[in-house]
Parts: sequence; C-alpha cells; structure tokens
Amino acid sequence: MHDQLKDKTIFITGSGGVLGSTYVRRMLAAGARVVASDLKGHRADALVESHGENPNFRFYDLDVGQEDEVVAIFQRIMADGWEPNVVLNNAAITGELLMGAGKAFPDFANTSVEDWEKTLRTNMTGAFMIARQMDRDIVGRYPATLINVASMYALNGPHHQIYKDMPFKSFSAYSATKAGIHGLTLWLAGYWAKRNATVNTIAPGAVFNGHSDEFQRRVGELIMAGRMAAPDEIADAMLFLCSAQSGYMTGQLVNVDGGFSGW
Repeated sequence: MHDQLKDKTIFITGSGGVLGSTYVRRMLAAGARVVASDLKGHRADALVESHGENPNFRFYDLDVGQEDEVVAIFQRIMADGWEPNVVLNNAAITGELLMGAGKAFPDFANTSVEDWEKTLRTNMTGAFMIARQMDRDIVGRYPATLINVASMYALNGPHHQIYKDMPFKSFSAYSATKAGIHGLTLWLAGYWAKRNATVNTIAPGAVFNGHSDEFQRRVGELIMAGRMAAPDEIADAMLFLCSAQSGYMTGQLVNVDGGFSGW
C-alpha cells in the first residue's frame, strides 16, 4: 500500500536502530513524509546515506534527554515547512546499548544508579518531554497521533534463565521504563481526547538482530510463534497505528510479540 500514509508527516525519535531504520524505510515506501532523528554517529550517518536524496525524508540531530533540544525540535521542523501529525517515541537505551558504550553488563546488585538514571532520562523523561512539546506545539492545531514504543517486557517479566551465559542480560531499568511509558499513554489519551489527538502504545516482541542460534532457540520456546520477529513484522503493525485506519483507537497497548504475552 504505497499510499497508506500519504497524508502523514511522521516524526521518529531514535530512528537509527534496527526498528527505527525499518520504520523509516517502510513509512517512506507507504507515502509518508518522514522526519527522522537520532544522536550523532554512524547510525545517523547511515540513515542519511540511505534516504538523504529522498525529498520526503529529513533528518535532525536530537538527544531526547536534553531538554533544550526537545523544546526546539518541532519549531525547527515547522520552520522548514513541515508539520508532523504523527510522532513516534521510539528512542531508548537498552542494556545492549550500554554495552556498546564499553560497559560490562552488570548483574542487578551491581547496577549503578548512574546507568539506571541515564536509562530513565532517555526512555521515560525523554518520552515525556517529546509529548509535552507536542502539547505545546501541535496538539489541538490539527489532528495528531502519538505512538509510544514499549516492549514485550513492559507488562511481562523476563525469563532470566534464557540469558544464562549470554553476553547480555535483561536490564531492570529498561523493563521499568517500558512499563512506565504505557502509563504515560493512558494519561495522555484521556487528556488529549477532546483535542483530536490519539495516543497508543506498541509493545514489540523479541526482534532478531544478529542473535546467536542458541539465544533464538531459548526465546523461541517462550513464544507461540516459535521464533523471534523480523523487524518488518513489527513495522507492519506500526504502519497501521500511524494510519487513518487506527483513528478510533486510543489508550491501547498493542502487543506484537508472536504470542509471548498470551502464555
């Protein structure tokens, strides 16, 4: 459906990861104008290299944990002539991301307050600040949609044994923030209901991103579908939530997890 999103201008935080970059590609293919953002670095560079020549694509450097950057972002976009009517709160710190910064993966007893608070700052406070700026700059001016990105671990505890002897573990702060983001969804859905804005949460399941065969086997045993998701399978549901077809949905959490949450 190349015109499914032809009337949408979609702003995405954390656009450079495996899901974010898939959303960008699929939304452009569906006819949307896409405003991508992420931290400076190779992921941002790869997005611009892939889509920079597309007239329906724009990229902005953005750290969602920095209040001054968030306060300015929608005015920057609108000053360039675009008006976002769909926003994806997709930026997040995961345990794997902390490892990529050169940190060893800690067990719970050795989790630092610094790493806990850094995760809350991006995953929860960043989502709040983006939503607050929508309230100031967008909501009520024209119909708008916010989609908060949670996780299969938002409302379901991880099976800690599947991480035994793996280089990464389930991260407590990640689970806590992904549960909290749906609380933000519920609060905002009612608050914006009379201002022609909808708010929903998507909870992706386990997405394949180069995981070992053994990890795939362990996770697959916990999922009704028996396997991890391909990024495009999460994007399929995200495109629906961004489209006019989801216009009567608000305050909902949509699990796209192959049945993980059904057992």
